[in-house]
Amino acid sequence: MTGSDATPSFRLAYVPGVMPDKWVRVWNERQPDVPLILTQVPAGAAAELLLDGDADAGLLRTPVDRTAFGAIPLYTEQTVVLVPKDHLVTAVDEVAPDDLADDVVLHPLDDVLDWDSLPGRPALERPATTADAVELVAAGIGVLVVPLSLARLHHRKDLTHRPLRDAPESSVALAWPEDAKTDEVEDFIGIVRGRTVNSTRGRQQPSARGESTGADRGGARRKPVSGKSAGAKRTGRSGSGAPKGNRRGKPRRRS
Repeated sequence: MTGSDATPSFRLAYVPGVMPDKWVRVWNERQPDVPLILTQVPAGAAAELLLDGDADAGLLRTPVDRTAFGAIPLYTEQTVVLVPKDHLVTAVDEVAPDDLADDVVLHPLDDVLDWDSLPGRPALERPATTADAVELVAAGIGVLVVPLSLARLHHRKDLTHRPLRDAPESSVALAWPEDAKTDEVEDFIGIVRGRTVNSTRGRQQPSARGESTGADRGGARRKPVSGKSAGAKRTGRSGSGAPKGNRRGKPRRRS
């Protein structure tokens, strides 16, 4: 089967914690003939997946290499500390880094936060993954600082979380290889930016291609006929406009 014969599809990669459901739903409504194929990848492997051509676009955590990718920032997440439900910090609504001074703060190898200095006391070893670190928190070994979406992703009944102020934050962006921006990528950009299906920005749908914009969409505007005033067109009379006194339909007096 040749490339031109293949059924078109849109391959979207996304990292753990990102929830693309609402955009996928809109895509399926607008592009029922173009399947959207979702692939979840570790945050550290997402960029390589795109560069290798194994996905058309990705929902990645920043920073994104702008020399290799086009990107649109989407949102920034709240940072929280994940703790056992009986931890002391559960007594407050918000935690400061100094409140963790006596705690072992776990630092997994796949951490997505850019720390200058991790609060609390360091663990003897770094867990391999965030999932491993969550298990250690549940065992009472330490606490874990993560974006809110990852705390929700690894939800457990015996754990809870509190917002952590003055901590690094993680942002999410839509990214695609700079030299491989497809029509499908352009369509998905319109969806994440909230454009309507008939928006003139971005790629138009096939049924709208070749049509004029502006007044032509609702019927072409006719130019005033040569020798007739614009006022005559507005009043529906040819030649000069009717006298002011007769514009409300009063009959003319015959001489």
